[in-house]
Amino acid sequence: MTTPTTSHPAPSTTSALGPLRIKLFRALWIASLVSSIGGWMQTVGAQWFLVEHHSDTAVVALIQTASAAPFLLLGLPAGVLGEFVNRRSLLIAVQASLVAVGVVLSVMTWTGGMTPNLLLAFTFLLGAGSAIQGPAYQALVPEIVPRDVIPSAAALSSIGVNIARSIGPALAGIVIAGFGIPFVFALNALSFAVFLVVLLAWRGYSPPAHRPEPFIEATRAGVRYVWNSGVVRRVLGRLALFIVPASALWALLPLVASAQLWLDSNGYGLLLGALGVGSVGGAFVVPRARAKLGANITVLIASAAFGAVMVISAISTSIILTLLVLVVGGIGWIAVIASLNGSVQAFLPAWVRSRGLSVYQLVLFGATAAGSAIAGAAAQSTGVIPTSVGAGVVVMAVAASQLLWPLLSTAGKERGVVTIPLTDVPPVDDLPPLSISDDAQTLVLVRYTVSTDDRVAFVAQMQRVRRTRLRTGARQWELYDDRETPAVIVEAFSVGSWREHLSQHEERTTGFDREELDKARALSTGIPAVQHLTQIDPSAPTA
Repeated sequence: MTTPTTSHPAPSTTSALGPLRIKLFRALWIASLVSSIGGWMQTVGAQWFLVEHHSDTAVVALIQTASAAPFLLLGLPAGVLGEFVNRRSLLIAVQASLVAVGVVLSVMTWTGGMTPNLLLAFTFLLGAGSAIQGPAYQALVPEIVPRDVIPSAAALSSIGVNIARSIGPALAGIVIAGFGIPFVFALNALSFAVFLVVLLAWRGYSPPAHRPEPFIEATRAGVRYVWNSGVVRRVLGRLALFIVPASALWALLPLVASAQLWLDSNGYGLLLGALGVGSVGGAFVVPRARAKLGANITVLIASAAFGAVMVISAISTSIILTLLVLVVGGIGWIAVIASLNGSVQAFLPAWVRSRGLSVYQLVLFGATAAGSAIAGAAAQSTGVIPTSVGAGVVVMAVAASQLLWPLLSTAGKERGVVTIPLTDVPPVDDLPPLSISDDAQTLVLVRYTVSTDDRVAFVAQMQRVRRTRLRTGARQWELYDDRETPAVIVEAFSVGSWREHLSQHEERTTGFDREELDKARALSTGIPAVQHLTQIDPSAPTA
């Protein structure tokens, strides 16, 4: 397999299945789907193992905790790893490790050596592998598919998750009944092996070039970018506002099924299947809805629909009505998640894409964990049905809030990286060896000459430049008047290291960032004078 090039047929931007025309994406998507089905089978098998061993209810619930905790603990480090190591190699290493863990888990269970505590430890290891590979895998998507079909690719990825959620538990039940729990664990290991084979067959991948960065510095740069990017911050805020109350549906649905519809576990599986059917069907609706209505209106309508579904499904006593509204709920869920995820993937520049997606992953899993915990606590004190109805009302209120707090438009914001020449700076080798190093904190001074008539406009534009500097690496930024030369305004910003400032010039500035800088320079006269100052270490020896 080779990485797609521009010679490949361009998928339709509104076609739900368009990205599957790209051979590599199709292979990876199928492998990911198989692995996700194996993961859900693994979860059911682990829970049933604990039930058979008469474990406490709290211990059974810890399976979900052991699966989710790695995403919270390893999310940011995984994003940095996905940025600076070869993503294909990282995925291969993780999948090989998961195959090994799965095989050992299967053998120990088969031979009777598995215990509840060991099972929780193995579940944590499997979750850790998924957490580490998640940002790297998502960051590969924009390298594989054209930018205008990224939302469709994100929708397909979400569909895969929901198909697995619908099929995996049912398959696990059949396999456990016919062959036993060890066989379920073995099939999960086989699903990892399928993904590994696809990755090994992939040839021709060239990882994007990156200037090496220390781990902590790279982590801080990723968080700093997200914090100073209004577009990404707004998407993450919208995601958290939706997920926290919406998680009540997933957390309380089995209890609603029992209390309102008197269903057993098979009936509960039918309800999950309805959500899965809606999610799959939604994949064919979302791309066209986004193309016609835009991301904002799509997310607003889908959020409101999901909230209404939560209310109706909580009070319904008809299995037919509940199944129908849950299909709608599946469509709403996939529309919100796929739209927000696709927006982040398409907007993040290449240099910080994996780190940005790791923050997205943190928000998603953190909000899910918090929402489930809140729903459980509320249901304990006020009842399942009132809690479910209340959560649905909150989701509808969140949807309405989008009228006042919409997603920010990305139209016209060029995301390609541009290089800004670093002028009037002598090579590092020509400077005194003890006065500068790659790790030296750097202060940059830019002197602009601005006429009185343009001063107000210039200062306003520099506030936009400030966000650009902070996104790309600046830790502090200020604007000063030159008291000796009134027409001169000085921009001063500090960067953590000389290395990081070089990255600002070579790989972190997008076309949109450059446009903001050019607008500021157009309001000044002449060429701005630039000074680069690097911090001297007072403990360094002197000549």
